[in-house]
Amino acid sequence: MTTLYLIDGSSFLYRAFHALPPLTNSAGEPTGALFGVVNMIRKVMKEDRPEHLAFVFDAPGKTFRDDLFVDYKANRPAMPEDLRMQVDPLLKIVEAMGVPILREPGVEADDVIGTLARQGRALGMNVVISTSDKDLTQLVEPGIVWLNTMTGERLDRAGVEAKFGVLPERIIDYLALMGDSVDNVPGVDKCGPKTAAKWLAQFGSLEDVMARAAEVGGKVGENLRAALPRLPLNRELVTVKTDCELPVGPADLALTPPDIDNLRGLYARYGFKQALAEIGGPAPDAPTAAAPAQPDPDHPAPVEKHYELVTTPEAFARWMGILANAPAFAFDTETTSIDAQRAELVGISFAVEPGHAAYVPVGHDYPGTPPQLPLTDVLAALKPLLEDPARLKIAQHGKYDLNVLTRYGIDIAGFAFDTMLESYVLNSTATLHNMDALAKKYLGVDTIHYADVAGKGARQISFSQVGLDEACAYAAEDADITLRLHHALWPKLNALPSLQRVFSEIEMPLAPVLARMERAGVLIDANLLRKQSGELGHAMLKLQQEAHALAGRPFTLDSPKQLAQILFEERGLPIKQRTPGGQPSTNEDALEELAELDELPRKILDYRSLAKLKGTYTDKLPELINPTTGRVHTSFHQAVAATGRLSSSDPNLQNIPIRTPEGRRIRQAFTAPPGWLVLAADYSQIELRIMAHLSGDAGLLAAFRRGQDIHRATAAEVFGKTPEEVSSNERRAAKAINFGLIYGMSAFGLGKQLGIGRGQAQDYVDLYFSRYPGVREYMESTRRKAREDGYVETVFGRRLYLPEIRGKSFAARQGAERAAINAPMQGTAADIIKRAMIELDQWLSAHTDEIRMLMQVHDELVFEIREDRLAHYRDGIAERMSAAADLAVPLIVDVGIGANWDEAH
Repeated sequence: MTTLYLIDGSSFLYRAFHALPPLTNSAGEPTGALFGVVNMIRKVMKEDRPEHLAFVFDAPGKTFRDDLFVDYKANRPAMPEDLRMQVDPLLKIVEAMGVPILREPGVEADDVIGTLARQGRALGMNVVISTSDKDLTQLVEPGIVWLNTMTGERLDRAGVEAKFGVLPERIIDYLALMGDSVDNVPGVDKCGPKTAAKWLAQFGSLEDVMARAAEVGGKVGENLRAALPRLPLNRELVTVKTDCELPVGPADLALTPPDIDNLRGLYARYGFKQALAEIGGPAPDAPTAAAPAQPDPDHPAPVEKHYELVTTPEAFARWMGILANAPAFAFDTETTSIDAQRAELVGISFAVEPGHAAYVPVGHDYPGTPPQLPLTDVLAALKPLLEDPARLKIAQHGKYDLNVLTRYGIDIAGFAFDTMLESYVLNSTATLHNMDALAKKYLGVDTIHYADVAGKGARQISFSQVGLDEACAYAAEDADITLRLHHALWPKLNALPSLQRVFSEIEMPLAPVLARMERAGVLIDANLLRKQSGELGHAMLKLQQEAHALAGRPFTLDSPKQLAQILFEERGLPIKQRTPGGQPSTNEDALEELAELDELPRKILDYRSLAKLKGTYTDKLPELINPTTGRVHTSFHQAVAATGRLSSSDPNLQNIPIRTPEGRRIRQAFTAPPGWLVLAADYSQIELRIMAHLSGDAGLLAAFRRGQDIHRATAAEVFGKTPEEVSSNERRAAKAINFGLIYGMSAFGLGKQLGIGRGQAQDYVDLYFSRYPGVREYMESTRRKAREDGYVETVFGRRLYLPEIRGKSFAARQGAERAAINAPMQGTAADIIKRAMIELDQWLSAHTDEIRMLMQVHDELVFEIREDRLAHYRDGIAERMSAAADLAVPLIVDVGIGANWDEAH
């Protein structure tokens, strides 16, 4: 039976534009979207060989829908100029390929596709609608399938129902209820996909939903009834026409022979080397990169391994040719250390298609090592390729590789995909995001572990001591698995536009920013820390003596067993908590409760606090100073905190205490060079501002917009006073409520924090919600939506999945509900500061002789700045941080300056 392929060119052009980095050819012309769409068409023609095919594109000008609804697509921004520049080249290439192009005025590409699909089916053709637009699933019927060629997702009738919860004949009703923000079709407020599908399953058609709207309860029922007058128009706007008058029919859409000479010129101009090779241009000597998608990424086929150890100039030259002709390749470095600022390069591996990889050793030095290529020659040859932004690179935790190669004079460009970040953005809690865990989860592959080739513990050797054959098997697999993970993960991520934007606009651009911050490091006053270590040691000794006196005998303060014996057996204190093994607990929470009854637990807590400061910071920080740079270089971690927050290690900047004098003194050791100052820029109450934005509560919005002290304003509302009449204790209670609600604190927890009874604390909470009803509604609707969807989202579309929110355990469900409330605020705050870091890095990176961004800690960015350039940069930093998000309330940034980090607060 004849197959008719209908390609939605408009949909794929935008999809490719947002999915791929901003590529350009040698003349600087944009080519990213062009590259994606042309490769998609080539894939269809090569793999499916359709007899009839049409490339359908939106024509300029208004359509009949603009007459129906004056605000149709009113919010859609104008086509970006660098995308507009790719439309004409795209149409020229498609025409030269022999593919019929249809652009019909007065209707949309969807309507042309709908008409041809129905006509083709009437002629007995099998019809494939190639698009990423969910609206076109309304056309699916026996003989018509919906196919996303970029991701391989194919939907028949059962597939549409599985994906959307409704059959194709109900997609129009489904879309009418939800609306479409892209086309500015307003749906029922708060009606998402699950709600729309539920109503249609319960009532039937859109008409039935409208007729029985009175039966829908709650706020969403009110929203449905308010939307009833506009739903018939919505239905008309989202219905794809299938009766357009067209100049051609399905039988007229047979492919014609390609214009090879024209194609050669176009492919050469836009740098499509693989496509050029296929029609008689320069061909690579060996396999080149496959398109970064597999038809079924959930069940990847077994891959036969072909790993090559590259130790001769001829083999290296051949692989350089392979890489030069590959539009994308995966790479990985092997080194002598996990510390990127001290690691020495041992080898580099590459992969261009699944199963095909190479390892180039350059630094193995065990006795009898076979000959290797000289490091300088290898790096000189690789430098132009690795620094070419048009050659897309794929890595796993690529920030490490960026830092290593930068120390060898190579500034990686075109680093477009990091599989660790792809996994993290796709689902931050589904798995660990290291290569071994990802390979097991997404590929079903057990990888070679580092310990398998280098040993572990005291017997572990440096990678430079590993035999070349063993090293090749391990290193080439790293590159191969990285490529295969990208093939598995990218289609999943690309199928979720909001997550794809988080990846492409936040996480990937942030990786090189963090790499630069890590390389910059921070200056530490080691002498000050050593002095403080001595003082802390004396204070700990004094606390130890006081604890012994209270106990009536000496004991080891660090021994839970001895401490439990003294507290519970000898002093008869009540057991407040138990360990998982059933023993009396002496953890911090238990001791805090006991400290209200006895002086000894407080001494133990004070001792532990000082011991942590000494062991974690004052003793350790001087040991972390890099002997070459004289600075401490922390490592920032993007893929650890589930909500999107950054963490750091060696040192952990996030946990340096600031509430005690001893903790603040540690910050005094973070200093600036002579002639420079430390600048700290901190978002003020950002999570409360995000709560105001998300909840839309009029009272909170008004307080922030007026620039009021939010805790005093809250106290005035709750206690019925003017702000001037609010006492310090009332403000403290309001502050505890404001922050407690963000973190899901119960009335019991609030009462404990304020030292009041649970009943009085509940009264405070009830008063708060009566004055800020929008906050209560937001929290309730967020819990409901989290239970319905299984996840919550930040303002920018980052998701936190909450599998336990539907679990059997009451405690686990409560924990998930608390996370559902907090994650959108904490995650949005993380997204905002990351966006600010990207913007600031673009502004400042060319001026590192004047200012450097060094640290990110919670909602704060820390810089060192030349004293004489302070006026030039200070306000600009605050302005850019404030502009990192468009919230319903102002984003306020507090900026401090000092000779050290503590003084800058």
